Amino acid sequence: MDDRMKAVLALYHQRMEKEREAMRAGPPPHTLSNAELDRNLLAVGPDTGRLINILARSLKAPTILELGTSYGYSGIWLADAARATGGRVTTMELQQYKSDHAREMSEKAGLSSFVDFKVGDAVQMIEALPSGIDFVLVDLWKDLYVPCLEAFYPKLNPGAIVVADNMIFPAFTEVAQYRDAVRAKPRMTSILVPVGSGLEISRFDA
Repeated sequence: MDDRMKAVLALYHQRMEKEREAMRAGPPPHTLSNAELDRNLLAVGPDTGRLINILARSLKAPTILELGTSYGYSGIWLADAARATGGRVTTMELQQYKSDHAREMSEKAGLSSFVDFKVGDAVQMIEALPSGIDFVLVDLWKDLYVPCLEAFYPKLNPGAIVVADNMIFPAFTEVAQYRDAVRAKPRMTSILVPVGSGLEISRFDA
């Protein structure tokens, strides 16, 4: 991690702390609408960031897929892994303004040349990708977890790692459905890890 990346992460962490304070004083996140939630960073946090960085770095020149760019926090960790390994990140987001912000932050971190930013419907964009995915971070609206799994599963390389966020807190019916679905997939080994808001980490075996 170089100084430019550290400076950008520090900006994100400052924003996270401000949002935590505001949420503690306001209504619970699960009572907010998607539009209200969309204004918040809702990032995976530093522990999850470090973990996905370590996992992605364990792969050789990985093709990395991020589902849910949001404001770009997790993408910084993934792009750093891509830079270290000769890999590349494709990150997908529904909202143009979020993708624009993420791109700006990746440029500040010196990592934008390792990332392809895509905006639109995640399932449709996944279906348009070629096969050969080595790492997936699933962190978008929870009702899309299973549809996205069905779209990217046939495109995974042997040894691919899939990480899904928010598997413990907050509690959504859709994450339980995703857990059941990913564990039912042939050649998929999966475990729930209590890091951050809970991660389902799965490996597609050769």
